Amino acid sequence: MTLRIAMLGTGSFALPTFQGLLDSRHTIVGLVTQPDKTGAGHHQHRNPLKELAIARELPVFQPEKASAPESLEVLASWQADLYVVAAYGQILSNKLLSIPRLGAINVHASILPKYRGASPIQHAVWLGEAETGITIFQIVRELDAGPVLAIERTPIGPNETSGELEERLATFAVPVLLRVVEQLDSGTAPPQPQDHSQSTYARRLSKADGQIVWTQTAAEIACHVRAMQPWPKAFAFWLRPDGSSLRVILPRASVVADDSSAPSGSVLPSEPGRLLIKAGRDAIELGSLQPEGKRPMSAAEFLRGYPVQPGQRFQ
Repeated sequence: MTLRIAMLGTGSFALPTFQGLLDSRHTIVGLVTQPDKTGAGHHQHRNPLKELAIARELPVFQPEKASAPESLEVLASWQADLYVVAAYGQILSNKLLSIPRLGAINVHASILPKYRGASPIQHAVWLGEAETGITIFQIVRELDAGPVLAIERTPIGPNETSGELEERLATFAVPVLLRVVEQLDSGTAPPQPQDHSQSTYARRLSKADGQIVWTQTAAEIACHVRAMQPWPKAFAFWLRPDGSSLRVILPRASVVADDSSAPSGSVLPSEPGRLLIKAGRDAIELGSLQPEGKRPMSAAEFLRGYPVQPGQRFQ
């Protein structure tokens, strides 16, 4: 039979999933997405899912609280068999989850039970994981703790940033999700309980998470820099000779072998145009930098404008 499916999602990660559902044999009855941000201090945020739904002449519902009584009435009127959730950004109540006869499933960007929470991709890169994946699971009230319906794994590239990995996983998720939808339709979906004792939590990131700790190993710092792209971005402070400091964003960093006894955060002697910083073990080469308020530039460009010398410190 053909299922009636409602999509709940907001971020760009959810867009390929929504497109995949629209292209499937099933009937998409509407989109639930976060309210548009308005008022002072908010830039105009583009919502590609909303744009796609409007183009397909589908109902778009943007409640402040999806689980509020008045919201439940709207959702019940759609008579969906299944809710598909991806990067929606609201906690769903048991009453909401009980509306569709097949419940609600979530597209999550980690190998559950590792990295439950808001930033699984960033934490997997930050902590140097060799692989990650997509988990499709049945939503329950507890955060990302429901029975698993499918897991697909993929390696994390050695130079892959969080942004690049998120874009790749968004597409990688589509066939996994569609397979589960077909299994739910035929009654053959194989739910497996998670081992809650192995769960880890990937909290929401803040801007402060971008600050580099130079006493970590160079490998750990390189992972940190990749994890913070495109947000909140890794940063450090160059301590100038006059005692002031310059905040510098670090878009890319690579590991360089170094067995010197220089203090962590020290600028190391190097060839012209290169910038090497001592880490807790080995060193980091900064291929590009972005001084606060300026555009990104290569290390050579940065060094022409800022007279960084060996022995000076990054904090």
